[in-house]
Amino acid sequence: MKTTHLIVFAALAVAVPGISHAQVAGSTLLGTNYAEVRDIALGWSAKRQIFWSPVFNDLNERIGLVDDIIVTFDNSVSYVIVNAGGFLAVTKQDVAVPVSKLKLVDGKLVLPGATRDALKDVPSFEYAR
Repeated sequence: MKTTHLIVFAALAVAVPGISHAQVAGSTLLGTNYAEVRDIALGWSAKRQIFWSPVFNDLNERIGLVDDIIVTFDNSVSYVIVNAGGFLAVTKQDVAVPVSKLKLVDGKLVLPGATRDALKDVPSFEYAR
């Protein structure tokens, strides 16, 4: 039994150095220069700061959640996909909203003049296959 443990331990000792070096944001050069890597490490994350953020109207009513962002061929964010579904966004109704229509007010994404009913009347966004 001890021989089996020694063999497993030896195998782990050989394998661990190859996998134990975790990549730390901003510390590894990956086809970019160090200034770009620093900018990436100090930048913001769409996943953490935009996706699943509530969208409000100018009356502070929650009208949907950001479900996705659309990046065009020129690398600009042109649309956000807002889930304007039913209660607690359980039902799905994705609507493409131009980024230019959104405003950031007191840390909240605001779509002035919009209502949940108005978004439900907009044709649903569907991804091309």
